[in-house]
Parts: sequence; structure tokens; C-alpha cells
Amino acid sequence: MGGIPGLDERTVSAAGVDVHVAEGGAGHPVLLLHGFPQTHLAWRHVAPSLAEDFRVVCADLPGYGASSPPAGEDSPAAYAKRETAATMVALMRELGHERFSVVGHDRGALVAFRAALDHPGVVENLAVLDVIPTVDNWAALHGAGGVFAFHLYLLAQPTDLPERMVGADPDAFFGHFLDGWTSEPDAIPADVRSAYLSASRAPGSIHAICQDYRASAFVDAAHDEADRDAGRRLTMPVLAMWQDPGDFVLPFDPRQVWASWAPDLRTRVLPSGHFLPEERPAEVTAAIRELLARS
Repeated sequence: MGGIPGLDERTVSAAGVDVHVAEGGAGHPVLLLHGFPQTHLAWRHVAPSLAEDFRVVCADLPGYGASSPPAGEDSPAAYAKRETAATMVALMRELGHERFSVVGHDRGALVAFRAALDHPGVVENLAVLDVIPTVDNWAALHGAGGVFAFHLYLLAQPTDLPERMVGADPDAFFGHFLDGWTSEPDAIPADVRSAYLSASRAPGSIHAICQDYRASAFVDAAHDEADRDAGRRLTMPVLAMWQDPGDFVLPFDPRQVWASWAPDLRTRVLPSGHFLPEERPAEVTAAIRELLARS
């Protein structure tokens, strides 16, 4: 699998992390952050279009893809979204961008949310795709709904059990999500699927992914709760997009959840599976452009 057409790839050192990025275009800077179990290639359809009018930076999250793990102690706290968000802000500064917009999907959206909440003077616009803040997500999970989110519990186990279990057949584990979370069979073609699996199957990558999920269980939720209790809210324009759940009844209302954090909110619901940037790239790109028009 090659790179994203029109974007140049390199590795940039930021906050002690070697962050792999693909970047291109000119104009207002936009940081695109991928989800699980993916890499910056998740934006291969969206980024080239945005790069026609914006400076686009697609980054592999620390420990994912070709980016190194966080610097310092190997602990869930090092993978906290607060720490990863600070690394992404440092990355953009290394690239010459003091202010920028950020768009995230899944895990990347949690990092984007934290960047916007912790660095309101830096993040001008925020878009979050198919996710809600960690504290709200844990509160909503109960009963049979937990069946569909089993990986949140498995990967967060505080021992090396998940590493050992996933490591026994990583392609089957990660492939389960790549295949089962999409409503479009061709949305993730064989070469991209292979690239995602290749990036995820190494023992170090598996461990980094588990640490990311441990952070959500044991660190991120506490950060969110403290900020919510302190009345902190997102001060910039926010776009929240999610897949139409169809007949499945969500245990939460995404619009209501995001409205509690974002006074300046717009929303989109798309007929799609989980991987919105790959299944509905035209609609996702159009919605992002509409948000960025406010810059």
C-alpha cells in the first residue's frame, strides 16, 4: 500500500515522540487523527480533497502505525489523551502551526476532544467522528450493549492478558473490527486492510494499543469527569458526526452528549458503518469544509 496521493511523508520529533505524518496543501492548517485499528491511511480519500484548500497533516498516533510510543515511563498515564493531545500540539508547532483545526475519528477523536479542551487558544475548530467523550461512554455502557464494546474491557485489563490473547492471532482480532464495523465491503480494500494489520500485529504495537485503552479506563475518564464537574466546555465551533444506528437503539443520544460539552455545535448523521472517512468520504469532506469555512 502506497501513501496518500499528493501528500509527503516524514517523521517529526515532538515531545519525545517520533510522529509519522503525511502532509500537503496550503492554507489554514488541519490535523487529521485516525482511529482503531488504523493509521493515517484512514484519511486517504478525505485528505487530498482538503489539501486543495488547506494545509493538511495526517498523523499516526503514538504507538500506532509508524509513530513511536510515548517517551518516558511505559504506563497507561503516558497514553492518556491529555498527553497525546499535548504531543499533537507540539507536533503542529514543530511544523510551524501555532493555531489549527483538528478532526478525529474514534480514538483520534478522543485525542482531538482533549486537545480542544486543554488548548482552546490553539484549536480553532473541532470535528469528532463516531465517538463520545470517554466519561460519557463508560456511563452509557451497560447490559447487552457491552457485548458490542467488549474490546474496551478486554484491552484495558491491567495485566498482560490482552497482549497475550491478541498476540495469539492478531490478524483475526484486528480483522474482526475492520470487517465487522463497516457497512461497505469495499470501503477498506485488501491492500489497506493488509497495511492496517501489518501496523497492528507487532508485539510492541499490540502493547501500545492496550495501553491506549487502559488509559481510557483508568486515566481519561477521570480527566473528563474533573473537567465536566469544573464546568469546562469547548469554546470553538464543533462538528459531531456519527453513523446512523438503524434499528439498533443506542444507549445514549450523541447529540445530547455533545451538546453538553459544546455550546457551538453542529451535527451530521450518516448512513454508514463505523469507518465514516472511508465509507462516506465525500459527505465527511463536505461537512469538514463547512466547519472550516468558519475559520
